Amino acid sequence: MTQVLERPKAVTATTSPTRRRRLGLGRPIPYGRLLGPALIIAVWSVASATGALDPRILSAPWTIVHTGIELTESGKLPESILTSLQRAALGFFFGATAGTLLAIASGLSRVGEALIDGTVQVKRAIPSLGLIPLLILWLGIGEEFKIVVIAVTIATIMYLQTYSALTSIDSRYVELAEAVGLKRSQYVRKVVFPGALPGFFLGLRLAVTASWLSLVVLEQINATSGIGYLMFQAQNYGQTDVIVVGLVVYGLFGFFSDALLRIIERRALAWRRTLSG
Repeated sequence: MTQVLERPKAVTATTSPTRRRRLGLGRPIPYGRLLGPALIIAVWSVASATGALDPRILSAPWTIVHTGIELTESGKLPESILTSLQRAALGFFFGATAGTLLAIASGLSRVGEALIDGTVQVKRAIPSLGLIPLLILWLGIGEEFKIVVIAVTIATIMYLQTYSALTSIDSRYVELAEAVGLKRSQYVRKVVFPGALPGFFLGLRLAVTASWLSLVVLEQINATSGIGYLMFQAQNYGQTDVIVVGLVVYGLFGFFSDALLRIIERRALAWRRTLSG
């Protein structure tokens, strides 16, 4: 008996192609970074309204808002904010500029590395705030002293991050640049600098946070103006609401400056696909 082999019938695909899984974090939640602070304020409000939180320890949120409005109307808060912003901006500008230039000189030259890197590494082991007594002897307690302390702090952070980014370029890119015959200047411009941008922006974000942290301490050392001085005066009179207003202002400074840098970074690095992108 001869067995007849039938040709198998073509199977028609009726199912849609499998959708590729995305390995990223998904779409960002609108205003997601405000959820955490909003939750803290909600718990704080409930604790204050129910009496679980003693107002002598921490004033209620509505008291903080009322105090902030009064300080704004009297002109004390805007004047203090302007002074603090000026100090932080000048210190950040000088520090970021110096740190970046030193990192470029050290990261792109063996001579620069030999002259600069060891000195900066030694400085990293010395806290910038530990230099305050010496800088007071040199500069006094005026504006120059505060700006220099902030600038030194920022310069160290920017140097470390930028130098690390410049010297950590993937060796495959180096080999590719050599294979296509790029000149030294072309290699630096087209490979090194674009590859170092993520580390540079990370340094900026760390540096801007450090500038506000330094400012909190410096404005309470024989200062006569600024947010820190306002808080120091409130401490003497037990005004927790004024102190919290100052802390909120510092927090807003840090939040919005970091958010601005995130926007700039996202646009400058639009060609990179990251885990959060």
